[in-house]
Amino acid sequence: MNALKNIRLKQSNYDLMMNGVERNKKTNTMQTIIHRAADRGFADHGWLKANHSFSFGQWYNPDKIHFGALRVLNDDQVAAGMGFGTHPHDNMEIITIPLSGAVHHKDSMGNDGIISTGEVQVMSAGTGVMHSEFNGSKTDDLSLFQIWIFPNQRDVAPRYDQTSIDTEGMKNNFLQLVGPQSSEKGIWIHQEAYIHMAEMDENTTLNYALKSPKNGVYILNVEGELLVENEPLHQRDAIGISDASTLTVTSTTKSKILVLEVPMEF
Repeated sequence: MNALKNIRLKQSNYDLMMNGVERNKKTNTMQTIIHRAADRGFADHGWLKANHSFSFGQWYNPDKIHFGALRVLNDDQVAAGMGFGTHPHDNMEIITIPLSGAVHHKDSMGNDGIISTGEVQVMSAGTGVMHSEFNGSKTDDLSLFQIWIFPNQRDVAPRYDQTSIDTEGMKNNFLQLVGPQSSEKGIWIHQEAYIHMAEMDENTTLNYALKSPKNGVYILNVEGELLVENEPLHQRDAIGISDASTLTVTSTTKSKILVLEVPMEF
């Protein structure tokens, strides 16, 4: 964890963050970066197989530290009955989205329960919280996304929330799972950030409108084949876009996507 502790939490020079990626191009004012699935960090701990979009744990890449306020996007597979023992966090908005299986969560706020596939969990670590996350099954693997977003307020009171995902609302539509408290959609975090998911039929086009000109969007292709602003994305490829007001996503096969809109300066 020493490498993680040494990571700078903010970079005043936006261009520095953009260096060293597979592609960095400018079309009009739109800034685009491409992160291919094969270029993610990978850790195999036996019970845990983890892919890291950004520097995490023992995997450190100075060119992939964060995208705006998005600090962590981990794609984890946890063996049956295994998980993360009790450990601390502070001043981070932590979002968990199970893709298959269920998470057994316990924390120092007194929460003890299950987050199942089709639900989303938020934990605002604030002044500090202890928690554990285990695979809720003794027989089946657990697959999940863990997302960390820098908050816009430090040292808030820790809080916890979870809710069911309207899977029908994701059909050929950007369904908001997470947003700021003012948005009144999904569950909220201490940041002007938004998380959407969509399940797209083959040969479908959707337009995404950013909530703020100060925000950028990081899109992960969960499954299927996509074109984002005419850039092809295969399964688990990602694209980061800033200096844009809208963007176009076209599915070439049946697809699922994760859209994270975050402030680029915070």
